[in-house]
Amino acid sequence: MISYNILSTGSKGNAVIIHDFVLIDCGVPYRMIQPYISQLKIVLLTHIHSDHFRASTIRRISAERPKVRFACGRWLAPDLAKVGVPTSNIDILEPSVMYGYGLLNIIPVPLVHNVPNIGYKLHFRDGKVFYATDTNSLNGIRAHNYDLYMVEANYEDEVIQQKISEKKAAGEYAYEVQVLKNHLSKQKCDDWLYANMSPHSEYVYLHCHEDKPEDVCEEN
Repeated sequence: MISYNILSTGSKGNAVIIHDFVLIDCGVPYRMIQPYISQLKIVLLTHIHSDHFRASTIRRISAERPKVRFACGRWLAPDLAKVGVPTSNIDILEPSVMYGYGLLNIIPVPLVHNVPNIGYKLHFRDGKVFYATDTNSLNGIRAHNYDLYMVEANYEDEVIQQKISEKKAAGEYAYEVQVLKNHLSKQKCDDWLYANMSPHSEYVYLHCHEDKPEDVCEEN
């Protein structure tokens, strides 16, 4: 059984704890991370947007736990160093390569966003986790028979298209157009899940879209 805690998901901040020692994304205040700080071993970062990369929290984690590893794509390494993470604690991960960390293996997967971004396949001793948010597509990514899928399902196609039409008719700015370009619809998410899940898999929708330019998480 994979244990996890979604500390926050959406435009206000993203952070997920898995098995108490892995933190994926760090876009929340330090106080939300603090209950896990003594057990934390690795922080996996996806991209530079502030709801996934909160500099003050990352700096505090590095100061409080100097042995914690920070793993990310090549594009984030300079930003981690800039906020005070020692370069010796930064692991640069290349997409589609498996990295061993003892208690788990990690495989980054490339995602489609408006900045460089990756998701993660995590192979623990007791199960496998797939994590992906802030992507327009999961095309070409395979994660068959994983135990837990944590995947963005940002909006319903018909609903968001209707909102765009209404705002355009009213002469209003439709930020939803950018949502379409940079985020995954529930329909795309479900199609991908059905192609990869086993009957015993668990899934969690992340980064769900609301009427405002905010996101909420809905678990299933």
